[in-house]
Amino acid sequence: QAQLAESGGGLVQPGSSLRLSCHVSGSTVDEHSMGWFRQAPGKEREGVTAIERDGSAFYADSVKGRFTISQDNAKNTLYLQMNSLKPEDTAMYYCAAELNPPYGGSWLLIPNEYNYWGQGTQVTVSS
Repeated sequence: QAQLAESGGGLVQPGSSLRLSCHVSGSTVDEHSMGWFRQAPGKEREGVTAIERDGSAFYADSVKGRFTISQDNAKNTLYLQMNSLKPEDTAMYYCAAELNPPYGGSWLLIPNEYNYWGQGTQVTVSS
């Protein structure tokens, strides 16, 4: 059973970059489809990006060209590189994992696809 732990959040200025990490224990990152989600106060959790076991990646339109998902199998860690951050990127960011998602592809941007979640790391973009 996968256990997920996010890190790397913080307070940054608009236009800055951050890299979030999600370490997986109890299982291996390459066995799972993985995703990053975010939730701002008063809003629903939304999919940011996801990666399938074959390496195919999917992105929300709001982050395309700015965010990049990657993973390091040797470190059992998922990453989210966030560039050109905007105030609207402010949210709690969560990573998620699923061994056998009912659907794949862009469906991986839907929270219900996942059974395993981390506790989240806060990202605040403000001047």
